Amino acid sequence: MPRFALLVERVLPLTILALAAVGAPVMVFSPEGLPRLRTLQKEMAQVRAENAELTRNIEQLQDKVRLLKEDPRTVERLARDELGLVRNTEVVFQFPAAR
Repeated sequence: MPRFALLVERVLPLTILALAAVGAPVMVFSPEGLPRLRTLQKEMAQVRAENAELTRNIEQLQDKVRLLKEDPRTVERLARDELGLVRNTEVVFQFPAAR
């Protein structure tokens, strides 16, 4: 039994330490280690930037919807500019395009 105790107390910890000293760098520098981590960090930064841009777009669209619901002048401007509508009391003159 003393030989087994010696093995457990001295050899086993050294063996585990040696395996860790070899295994840790192999795991860190493998394709699924640090290179993959850096790639994922870059991808995360890109996704966060895209999310921030989309959030700004959503806020702008919500403001536009709010104006369309609450502000009659905005609706009139939109009808005039994009649809070419006029009031019943207005007279429209159309001139031929200059050559």
